[in-house]
Amino acid sequence: MFEAVELGRKLDKKDYKKQASYYRDKLLFAQFALVNAGAPVYILLEGVDNTCKGEVVNLLNQWLDTRGLEVTGFGPKTDEEAERPRFWRYWRTFPARGSFGLFYGSWYTGELIKRTLEKQSKVDFDSHMLRINRLESMLAQDGALILKFWLHTSKAYQKSKFKELKKDKHGRWQVSELDKALHERYSDYIKAAERAVRLTDQPEAPWIVVESEDDYFRNIMVAKTILQAFENRLAEKKEDVESTKSASAKKPPGDFPTETVLNQIDLSAELSREEYETRLELAQTRLNSLSWRAYHQGVSTVMLFEGWDAAGKGGAIRRIMEAIDARIARVISIAAPTDEEKAHHYLWRFWRHVPRAGRATIYDRSWYGRVLVERVEGYASIDEWRRAYSEINDFEEQLCNHGNVLLKFWLHIDQEEQLSRFEERKATPRKRYKITDEDWRNREKWPAYEQAAHEMIMRTSTDYAPWTLVPANSKRHARVTVLEAVCDRLERALQEKRG
Repeated sequence: MFEAVELGRKLDKKDYKKQASYYRDKLLFAQFALVNAGAPVYILLEGVDNTCKGEVVNLLNQWLDTRGLEVTGFGPKTDEEAERPRFWRYWRTFPARGSFGLFYGSWYTGELIKRTLEKQSKVDFDSHMLRINRLESMLAQDGALILKFWLHTSKAYQKSKFKELKKDKHGRWQVSELDKALHERYSDYIKAAERAVRLTDQPEAPWIVVESEDDYFRNIMVAKTILQAFENRLAEKKEDVESTKSASAKKPPGDFPTETVLNQIDLSAELSREEYETRLELAQTRLNSLSWRAYHQGVSTVMLFEGWDAAGKGGAIRRIMEAIDARIARVISIAAPTDEEKAHHYLWRFWRHVPRAGRATIYDRSWYGRVLVERVEGYASIDEWRRAYSEINDFEEQLCNHGNVLLKFWLHIDQEEQLSRFEERKATPRKRYKITDEDWRNREKWPAYEQAAHEMIMRTSTDYAPWTLVPANSKRHARVTVLEAVCDRLERALQEKRG
């Protein structure tokens, strides 16, 4: 593939200055228009020669407005990054809508290096590329403009660059031992890059190969490509907005099946106060011990709670937090997204809170809002919530592959029990804050929410992240069931880690 790239093309200085003046102005105007259109832009720079990437970064920092332009380079993982799933470090740097992310190296770089140095098998490399493909497709479907540049240079050119930098006492630092090792394996690096391009080149996230041995030619080609992509996106934006409005206006089907996975749950289970207190104390004592063992062994835990309003999610979470030391666990309560959260992909705010090794994060409501409240209330288009099932499954698979213990609870009550709890909250001053007009309105949409929950459970209960459906008409039974399930799963994970 790269063998077909015609190296050696040049641009003279006079012509470069003329074109540079033109593209600089056009890029700036297009950038402002994209900011107003609210599109997040990803510009990735990859290539064997790091100096080329650095020069393009400097160029774009000069030609674009740096307000809203963030440059990110990825080096070796920090301890904090190594203790979380691989993509966590990248999600933290993703640009918001109307902002531009310029990536000097990217989620490809580490994989290319490991494959080149034979620290990764071809199967694992391909697996990572396919995961990247899904990530970029997901971001693009959410409105991101993604441009991936391969700045191509020959081995001979890189060798000559090394010689130049070696003579420059201010530039020697730019050539590391890793750069030298990769240079020795230039052909292997190119083979890995060619495979990465083949596996991840897609219309919504294309690769652009740019001959980069002449600075002037390279700069103009990069600027020209970016400008064309900006203008194409702006031309499409009006049509996209109209189609999104149309899709959002559509409602899911109004006829719901009478049989769902939820109405098969037996809600008659009860516990006496005496049995409840005995089992509660045993489970909390056990969880306290297990949570500290998990902390010392570096086993992270992610728990999420979904269910009907007033189903007892908060009560179950409180009993868990009574057992786990607050220094190694935290609760993330999910409400309507903030402006900052709305400016990113919906999974962004959940990736941010993925725990470090040995810690626990409890989500009081979760990423499943996309296929529950956003689906039923029309906040997400049909296309958005339908593709969310695979996006969520992929997210959870990454958590589990990294070694996180993931528990998903649906707390289920019937309509009569919910009404009783609503009335109790209304009559009790200290509980009155828990009940809102929206809670009452949601009761009118019970069939729609039940169908959404049924489909959610059927599509996202996987072997690595199954749902636990908790009968919750009895608060005592629900709390003990949750605690014992957490203990059982955590104990199993610790046994598996011990081998």
